[in-house]
Amino acid sequence: MTEFWNRWQDFPDYILGITREIWEDRGIATLHRSYSHDIPVRTPMGVAIGNAGVIASTMATLHEFPDRELLGEDVIWSGGEASGWLSSHRIISTGTHRHDGFFGVASGRRFTVRVIADCAAKDGTIYDEWLVRDNGGLVRQLGGDPKTFARLLIEREGGPDTASRPFTPEMDVQGLYKGSGNDDPWGHRYAETLERIMQADFAHAMAAYDRAAIGEFPGAQTLIGHRQLADFWLGLRSSFPSALFRIHHRIGMQGGMMPPRAAIRWSLDGTHDGWGMFGRPSGARVHVMGMAHAEYGPFGAGGVGLRREFALFDEVAIWKQILLHTGDL
Repeated sequence: MTEFWNRWQDFPDYILGITREIWEDRGIATLHRSYSHDIPVRTPMGVAIGNAGVIASTMATLHEFPDRELLGEDVIWSGGEASGWLSSHRIISTGTHRHDGFFGVASGRRFTVRVIADCAAKDGTIYDEWLVRDNGGLVRQLGGDPKTFARLLIEREGGPDTASRPFTPEMDVQGLYKGSGNDDPWGHRYAETLERIMQADFAHAMAAYDRAAIGEFPGAQTLIGHRQLADFWLGLRSSFPSALFRIHHRIGMQGGMMPPRAAIRWSLDGTHDGWGMFGRPSGARVHVMGMAHAEYGPFGAGGVGLRREFALFDEVAIWKQILLHTGDL
């Protein structure tokens, strides 16, 4: 690891540095060494295996958005040199839609959305990844809407029989990372809040959040105040009231000139059987891959309040699952 530590100050510096190197500095070839050749990359749209796919998608994205920047906002991490590391890396992604590509005919519009990537790394190589981008916010800022874009994807892929399926647990592969985070109390605190919200205890959210809390949510939404944040979660849960909520990874951190904070990777898996942010119940089986970060401060019940929350899931992937079930094309 000597060469690694000679180049990077610490693990967050490594995560932030290679992201800048790949995207802004056009060091796409560095993916041959920074990503393992057989890495599984899971997104709400599916699973890809190997760094060749990562390289291809990176080039395609940079062609479509040639001025794209990935601005590292925070790295919440766990692990160590002996066991390996897990980073939950929150990114502000910006760019201009200058060329035709995955997101359609070039619109000339700019976008700003958030991304969270959970990356497992050891000896300077990332070997497992989970990534959620606010595709709903991106599509809206390019002039579309997530449901219509999901419909266009299905049509582009040849219709319901041949369209690629969004991620579900059945298609997952067992990667080399088998950790579940750490036992820091801030991670436990945020996990408890999400669990209680998903049990319909929205009064807990009203108490656990700072009254002036700010939330950054799918659709590039900024919501202000504990009621708006609680109502966002209500809208999601009411769409999938019987779905199973699971926490897959939990990290808490303190210090480093940052507020106490936490990172949670979670999912909802079940049926679209309620009225909520995804409209009329369709009966579709839906899997929601979610990631969320939280920051805490002194204003709240007992002298602690959740001040800032960053929650992501992919609305396009959810609508694609619903439309593939209903056939509403």
